[in-house]
Amino acid sequence: MESFETLSPPVRAAMERSLTSGRAALTRRSLVGACGAALGLGAISACGIPAATSTNSGSTEDRSDKEKVLHFSNWPLYIDVDDKDENLRPSLRAFSKQTGIKVDYTEDISDNDAFFGKIKPQLAAGQDTGRDLMVLTDWMASRLIRLGWVQKLDPANMPHAFTNLDQRFRNPAWDPGRAYSYPWAGIQTVIAYNEKATKGKKITSISQMLSESSLKGRVTMLTEMRDTVGLTLLDMGVDPAKVTEDQYDAAIARIQKSVDSKHIRKFTGNEYGQELASGDIAACVAWGGDLIQLQADSPHIKYVVPDAGYMTSTDNLLVPAKAKHKKNAERLIDHYYRPDVAAELAAYVNYVSPVRGAREELLKLDKEAANNPLILPDAAMAAKAHEFRALTAEEEKRFEQKFSKLIGA
Repeated sequence: MESFETLSPPVRAAMERSLTSGRAALTRRSLVGACGAALGLGAISACGIPAATSTNSGSTEDRSDKEKVLHFSNWPLYIDVDDKDENLRPSLRAFSKQTGIKVDYTEDISDNDAFFGKIKPQLAAGQDTGRDLMVLTDWMASRLIRLGWVQKLDPANMPHAFTNLDQRFRNPAWDPGRAYSYPWAGIQTVIAYNEKATKGKKITSISQMLSESSLKGRVTMLTEMRDTVGLTLLDMGVDPAKVTEDQYDAAIARIQKSVDSKHIRKFTGNEYGQELASGDIAACVAWGGDLIQLQADSPHIKYVVPDAGYMTSTDNLLVPAKAKHKKNAERLIDHYYRPDVAAELAAYVNYVSPVRGAREELLKLDKEAANNPLILPDAAMAAKAHEFRALTAEEEKRFEQKFSKLIGA
């Protein structure tokens, strides 16, 4: 059985902007949580798809020069939208106008593993998935690269991307040198608390979250294994980028103790937002992009970057094996690495921009956003960022099984 960690974030990073318009407050993560509850954790393993093997040998004809089209799969609510017409996406419209390439944009990714189950039969058989570009979270991107199911990117078609990718994102262990992927957005995981619910007391560490008697039964952690366990490891003085299985087990045991004592109320997707705003929960592990919009309506919500550090991850653009319009996809990746376009996207989704030069452009659009370290981390915040190390297939299975048991999945 897969763990809830596989029900990854996903991201439009910000709460849907018009909370005052009467529309429900949704983000990519809230949709993921709902999807996870509906699917159940055994859905993918029970679908009868055979074990994956890499069968994508041989070249694929790239039809980009004669077919000006691009099929792009992304998460819901994860791109800029025109304020007057929610069916228009200004950054995509600008790309089509500049290049003549029509983008068939589909918001059909609501869960990493569910989407993997959808495209796995074609990928395993060496067939086209019908998509030229897709956005997946780093641990799933790592899996597809390991299986040989995505295409190597050509820097010659992506001069802006090659030049403007921020140094911090250039060399992940699972894709050294970014040969197969480029970040769409970064995700920061921190501590959040409601200062009304804590009666003015600051919550600054995982240790405090798990031990403060006044918080008992009013604490939540995330169903994302790498975020929840990663922050706990950092609090224990362990680097998640170098974690051993014994250290991982110790972190699980520490969290389990707080579960057994009912100090932790539950594990959540980003449904923590409404409960945090109301004070029903006092403190939680939270995603930075959500907090920006939550604070706009609930200024008593505060966030803290622990002294021990915080967890960071990325959602990533990938070209599936056998995609028929690879060059067109590369040109779209390059488009989003133009600083002005990157700023437009960041201003709307409120997650970390991976593009150098975005700050200067964002200052023209939204000075408050440009100076928010949850969108554009300053040097002090960037220095505290940590990633969870890449896991082997066997490690991933064991780690997720243990986390699944912890959270009752």
